[in-house]
Amino acid sequence: MMLEEAVGRRVCCDGERGTVRYVGPVPPTAGVWLGVEWDHPERGKHDGSHDGVQYFTCRHPTGGSFVRPQKASFGVDYVTALKQRYEVEIEEVTAEEMKISSKTVVMVGFEKVKKKQSVENLTEVGLRRCEVSAPGPENEIRNTTPFVQSLDLSGNLLSSWEVLAAITEQLKSLQELHLSHNRLSISSDPGALSSAFSRLRVLSINSCALTWTQVLHCAPMWQQVEELYLADNNITQLLKPEHVLQALTVLDLSNNRIAPETVLEISHLPRLERLNLSSTTLSEIEFSDVPGGKKTTFFLALKELLLDDNNISEWRVVNELEKLPSLVYLSCRRNPLLHKEKNLETARQIMIARLGQLELLDMRQILSDERRGAELDYCKMFGSAWLRAGGHGEAEKNHPNTDFMTEHPRYLTLIQKYGAPDEGELREQKPFALKNQLLTITFLCPEDLERKPIEKKLPGSMIVQKVKGLLHRLLKLPGVELKLTYTCAKMADREIEIDNDLKPLQFYSVEDGDKILVRWS
Repeated sequence: MMLEEAVGRRVCCDGERGTVRYVGPVPPTAGVWLGVEWDHPERGKHDGSHDGVQYFTCRHPTGGSFVRPQKASFGVDYVTALKQRYEVEIEEVTAEEMKISSKTVVMVGFEKVKKKQSVENLTEVGLRRCEVSAPGPENEIRNTTPFVQSLDLSGNLLSSWEVLAAITEQLKSLQELHLSHNRLSISSDPGALSSAFSRLRVLSINSCALTWTQVLHCAPMWQQVEELYLADNNITQLLKPEHVLQALTVLDLSNNRIAPETVLEISHLPRLERLNLSSTTLSEIEFSDVPGGKKTTFFLALKELLLDDNNISEWRVVNELEKLPSLVYLSCRRNPLLHKEKNLETARQIMIARLGQLELLDMRQILSDERRGAELDYCKMFGSAWLRAGGHGEAEKNHPNTDFMTEHPRYLTLIQKYGAPDEGELREQKPFALKNQLLTITFLCPEDLERKPIEKKLPGSMIVQKVKGLLHRLLKLPGVELKLTYTCAKMADREIEIDNDLKPLQFYSVEDGDKILVRWS
């Protein structure tokens, strides 16, 4: 390669990758320099200028530097990288002496052979950070690795989609392609390259400094792609995909600062089942086509939604998610909303009650008993507010106002399911304070009447396992298995089993003044 052809090429220097933006002199020094814009701007020293002269421009004010050509690697072709990565020479000795124990033995009849790992039958090839920059001799990839279905070219020195297409067009079985941490110049005619990606189903282009406009421009190349991973790019505004990306079932947009009002632009992708919007600064989402309690026409196929590490702080956002017709899995960890309640377990129960179709929340399955407990507790928690808003136990008199129904769109569904809560069951939400968390509980041993009742104040957030540990010490019963049930004033003739050691007391709606019965075998 002639140096004057280096502009736009990718280089590696001391483990850092960048793009050549300038080739030529930098007075007063002699000789030729490469002006490089680094992928990581902290590697650079300036914005492409020196002594007041602007030789090239960078996106970041300290993203550029000048290096001598001999210090920069322009990479290797695919086949060379493949051989360096996969072909291992194994030498076997010929007639020479080998020492075994204390005796010297002469091995005769072995020829010196160099064995190489066969690459012809590989279906998965990993060339991550192997400085691949070109396809190599014509048709050599086709002849060397004809059966590749999955290819990882992350962190290499590929300079354009045209260079990449020259590689992939020789891989007729390619279905999965990983290109993260590359910087590919955008093709002027991406549709002309579509044959090079005709069988592609999974495409990962994380951390490639792409905007959404660039993604849509490139999308005609990927007509059959079903899974598209775009984490950690420069995506800020989403636009509607027109006649592209229509086969997508999975879309990962995590770790991009996306304007929330543009999220609905992708809501009519007909097959989209899994959407990752974690770490996108999302605080609001609204489906204004229908009121609360109805199902939206947006995201019709969406089953899984990831919203971890965002700025969601209001329950109305969760109410909007209830409008999604197919949503069964939600991950909403590390959002401010969860810390508005007494503890994370309480927040989980409220979220379950507000989202009627959910089967998996934050990677934990929602079992039928947990849903029932969460929904019953929700009815009690907001029952007083329901009554004040015009709610009533008799259906013909039950007319809660618009404000209440906007805040609790599932409440009427829940009381139709379980019946209206009795006034004696209702409890006000109290401000967060330790004294309001403590429950006075009496422990009884019905099968050992000589033991006196024990009264303790315990936090409602205390898990059953710790309660049992406390009882082992109080009752001096080490090493036995305890079985717990409880009774309350509202259901004095019924014992409710406490059967999950990892749930808090409040999961079972244990309240102040209740009795816990302790048995052991």
